[in-house]
Amino acid sequence: MNTSTSTPGGVAIIGVGHHLADHVESNEELCRGLDVSPEWIVEKTGIVRRHLAAPGDTASAFAGQAARRALAMAGIDASEVDIIIACTFSGDYLFPPLSAKLHQDLGAKGAQVYDLQANCSGVVSGLTAASDRMFRDPSVRHALVVGVELCSRYVDRGDVNTAIYLSDGAGAVVLGRCDAAHGILSSAFFTDSSNYESVRLRGGGSSFPSLGRERDPSVDAMEMNGLATWKQAITHLPTVIRSACDKAGKSPRDVDFFVFHQANLRLIEYIVRKMGAGLERTYTNVQEIGNTGSASIAIALSEAVHKGLLKPNDLLVLAGVGAGFNFAASLWRWLPRHLETAS
Repeated sequence: MNTSTSTPGGVAIIGVGHHLADHVESNEELCRGLDVSPEWIVEKTGIVRRHLAAPGDTASAFAGQAARRALAMAGIDASEVDIIIACTFSGDYLFPPLSAKLHQDLGAKGAQVYDLQANCSGVVSGLTAASDRMFRDPSVRHALVVGVELCSRYVDRGDVNTAIYLSDGAGAVVLGRCDAAHGILSSAFFTDSSNYESVRLRGGGSSFPSLGRERDPSVDAMEMNGLATWKQAITHLPTVIRSACDKAGKSPRDVDFFVFHQANLRLIEYIVRKMGAGLERTYTNVQEIGNTGSASIAIALSEAVHKGLLKPNDLLVLAGVGAGFNFAASLWRWLPRHLETAS
């Protein structure tokens, strides 16, 4: 990989990896504590099963597993990483940041670190932040962006609004330099805060601190208004995708492949149709692993790459919606294999 300090032509994805929790919970198992049927869950969400962390699992360990796999694919050592961004709301601690634990565990001694909390659009935001920095500072050789969540630690298993969706995992992406024609082409973002309270976790925040109060399940578990989320996503996500495409002089119809936040299979099906595409132009894993929050886009991208679904020179869109609500999309020209080590 080129490590010169000349002005880079482009910034591309050169490695991906993911890690999932070992325990798999079926709809049948979950429905023993819910007043719905497995068939109802599939009809509404497409989800058949989800991965749940064991009591001894940690977000940092999940992130580390995914990161090592992404670094191995990129063919670089952690010592060659100059930025680590961890996208999560469920780090091991409130602070220090999870990215600092990754820095320690990977041995990335020269890297800047920070955590980015944009919920399920975090990885798109993180990749844009990292690539912007790389364009600005030619001395930055590589960036590592990791999305990781242990959502199950905050879910009431008897709450049908959250338990049917949320699961645990990590995905990682390594960025490196490439020629100007490839890599990230554009990004677009939008926030509609009118439904700020619709998806939230209040417990542990400074308004609901852990100290000095009784544990309250209504505060300490995730809350989600599925209808509000659906309306926000179908209203704004297509617009943000179009905006990202417009910035690069492209149309959604030019896009070869879409990777969406894996929130709900029915939602993805709807958005794909809005983009004038068919399901053959995307990859979904929510039905098999559930909604892994900030990790989902990176996990889906990693699985798609390892399945050989992305072809050289493909136009790729990454797009997601996170609580708040914040929307993010980025457009990439996928590398030909021989360009993964730019001259």
